[in-house]
Amino acid sequence: MLPKYKRVLLKLSGESLMGENSYGLDPKVLSSYAKEIKQITSLGVQVALVVGGGNIYRGMNEAETGIERAHGDYMGMLATMINGMAMQSALEKEGVYTRLQSAIQMEAIAEPYIRRRAMRHLEKGRVVIFGAGTGNPYFTTDTAGSLRAIEIKADVILKGTRVDGIYTADPEKDPNAVKYNTITYKECIANNLKIMDMTAFTLCMENNLPIIVFDMNKPGNLLNVISGGDVGTLVTA
Repeated sequence: MLPKYKRVLLKLSGESLMGENSYGLDPKVLSSYAKEIKQITSLGVQVALVVGGGNIYRGMNEAETGIERAHGDYMGMLATMINGMAMQSALEKEGVYTRLQSAIQMEAIAEPYIRRRAMRHLEKGRVVIFGAGTGNPYFTTDTAGSLRAIEIKADVILKGTRVDGIYTADPEKDPNAVKYNTITYKECIANNLKIMDMTAFTLCMENNLPIIVFDMNKPGNLLNVISGGDVGTLVTA
């Protein structure tokens, strides 16, 4: 089977790693995701990975916590590194070679983010995990995912969520919500569909980088997306 995409960036939320827990990491979810990723790397697909940190630390209201926004954002970056290390371990248990790169220097646990080195790792078949966001406060891991995808010349961003695509409304709240199979960037903005934060979304739109939103928790879905199957929602120009 020939994959439709050669190089992809997979963006996962930190919350997805919690599984049924209310906090932290679920080993079953880590193992499941690692198996899904291994399926596509075995086809020769080059995979980069960005994971959020919301399962460990989510930026909170400064007035409530007393932690200023920039300081809280750096705490969130550290949470993404914990998740990156967890995914690295899970992938390596499946026999997948990986490299963890950090936007903040942490030489004891990760390489510094160097674009050309990341691309070389991908060419050699290693899964590259990008941690610590962009390395700057005020930017989300969605923005980090979009930025890294553009930098490494990924064919598409795969945004793994717990719903099977983009709907006219929140399908968990509105039973009449209708799923889009394809949608344009401009339609997403006009309909106020919050797929990513606006900075991340605009980066994709300006660089004509397609986004596929799909359910990462359904076994085989990632492989179906890579194969060009009718899975999730495709966002293009």
